[in-house]
Parts: sequence; C-alpha cells; structure tokens
Amino acid sequence: MKKKQNLMIFIGGAIIGIIGALLMHFGNPGNMGICVACFFRDIAGALGLHGAKGVQYIRPEIIGFILGAFIISMATGEFRAKGGSNPALRFVYGFLMMIGALVFLGCPLRMLLRIGAGDLNAVVGLLGFIGGILVGIVFIKKGYSLGRNHDQSKLSGLIMPIFAVILLVLALAKPMFINFSAKGPGSMHAPFAMSLAAGLIVGAILQRTRLCTAAGFRDAVLIKDYHFLYGIIGIVLANAVLNMALGQFKLGFAEQPIAHSEHLWNFLSMSLVGLTAVLLGGCPIRQTILASQGDTDAFMTVIGLICGAAASHNFNLASSGKGTTPSGRVAVIVGLVLVAIAACYIIAERKKGAHNGK
Repeated sequence: MKKKQNLMIFIGGAIIGIIGALLMHFGNPGNMGICVACFFRDIAGALGLHGAKGVQYIRPEIIGFILGAFIISMATGEFRAKGGSNPALRFVYGFLMMIGALVFLGCPLRMLLRIGAGDLNAVVGLLGFIGGILVGIVFIKKGYSLGRNHDQSKLSGLIMPIFAVILLVLALAKPMFINFSAKGPGSMHAPFAMSLAAGLIVGAILQRTRLCTAAGFRDAVLIKDYHFLYGIIGIVLANAVLNMALGQFKLGFAEQPIAHSEHLWNFLSMSLVGLTAVLLGGCPIRQTILASQGDTDAFMTVIGLICGAAASHNFNLASSGKGTTPSGRVAVIVGLVLVAIAACYIIAERKKGAHNGK
C-alpha cells in the first residue's frame, strides 16, 4: 500500500514537472513555468497594489490552482470551513515568506523547477530552504504550535474560490483599472486557456496528494516519512528530462533567467521561506491549496503573501537578475530574527500555560 502511495505521488509530481516545462516552452518566463510567489506578485501588480510595470498580470495558473483544488475537495467531501488558529500571526509569516521568496526570486516550487532546468543557484537556495526547515523542526520539538482551528461559517471557507472567480472575470474582461505588463516577465505568458487548464490539473493533483515542498523535508527528518519526497523527486526529474528534450536545460550558475548568483542571500532568503513554511504547516503552494478547500487560516497566509509581494516591490526589497538590494538583504535578516523571536515566545507561552495547568 505504501509503495503504491509513493508511486502515485511520484507520478503526480512528475506531471507537475512536465507542466512546468511546457508552460515555459509556450511562453511563461524562463525557468518560471510555475511560481506561486511570482504569480501572486504579478496579480498584486495587476490589481494596483504595486507599481512595478514589468510584473503585472492576472496569472490564470493561480486561478486554476484554486478552482481545481476547490472542485476536487467539494467532490470528495473534503471541503471544510475552519480557522481561528492565530490568523494574524499567519498573515505576518506569509508576508515574511513572500519577502524571502522574492529576494531569492522564486517560491520553493520554482526553486525545484530551476534545478530541473540546470540552475545551480537554486541548489544553494535548496540548501537554505532545508536549513530553515531544520531550524523550524527544532522549534516544533520544543513545543511550538499555532494551536487548533475550529469550524467556521461555510461562507468564510468560500472566500478563496470566490476570489478566484473574480480574478477570472477581471482577466477576461480586462477593465481599464487592471494593469497588464507590456514588457518584462509580466508580459511573458503561455496562452490563457492553456495556463488555466494547467492550473486546474496542478490544483487537483496537489489537493489529492497533499504534496508540500516543506513537508517533504520536514517529515523525512521529524518522523522518518519520505512519502512527500517522492513527489519532489518526481517534479525535478520529469522537469529536467523534458527541459533537456526541449532544449531548455542549461547547467551552471551564470546567465540563468530571472536569477542571481549572490549565494549567501540565496541561502538566507530561502532559509526564511523554509522556516516560515514549517511554522505555518505548509509552503506557499500548500497554503494556496488549503485555502481553496476552506481553511481560512491558510487564506490569511495567502493575503500575507500578496501584501508581502506588494511591499517587496513598493519598498525595493525584491531582487532582480542583477542581484539583491540593500533593503532586501536587511529585510531577510529582520524577518529571520522576527520569526525566531515569535517562535520562542509561543514556546515559552505554551510551557507557561502547561505549567499553570491550562
């Protein structure tokens, strides 16, 4: 039974890796067939939350992720409106997670796809991501927890799918108040219908497999469960094979698309992403899927991601192919310190509560 489950999640990951390579081949930016952080950043720009002209587009892949996961969760009876587990702190974690991702230039899923395309800078990011996860595991072992969630109004759980439908209408109608990039990464995209269909497939796969990039490494270390790692391996291998077949594979550090080679900051920025992902209970794509099936805590994390994307470009925190910015480097360090302080405070608070018999 376990072997079958591992095979299924490997196949699911492989399909995601193939889709990532195909979306890039048909128009998405280089090594960015799928990137949750970048796509939410583009949506934030399209909605006028930041003024970076080159990264403004309503990405249909995000719409597909949400609706695909929502439809499957409704069909299987897994949709459940729940929340109330430190939503404000989850917003802050999501905000800081996005800053880390945009200093690195990609979410954990794009990190895997960059590796599958030969970008060795992403390997440095992977090491940082794992490092952040290991620190998070230390906090978990010491008693860190955001607490239990509770049942919510079904309407609350529907906010994320409603948001996706609104985005779909805006993307199709293209009203004057929505921004679309004329050049830059935001202007580069696969055909709309293809991207939407790809998103629906990926959303459905992620909902059924519960695949999470952070959980793969967390569970391997914490409980010696390697199930999710099979999905991660599937993503990278299938993506690499198809990239080679399509002539999209380039091994090395230099001249990689939408990437930089400042290794210290690739490491530290993804450490921030890995740490926040473990403390939240899921990476950006996992938070998106959870929010799509009724988890209002995950929805608050997604709102944090969107606001973090807006702040990253409004305050010059985001990196570019030329490298990181001074303010971005400071933001990563401050983020790591703030998250560590928050985790320590929660641990101390829980120990105090246990000592008092609460």
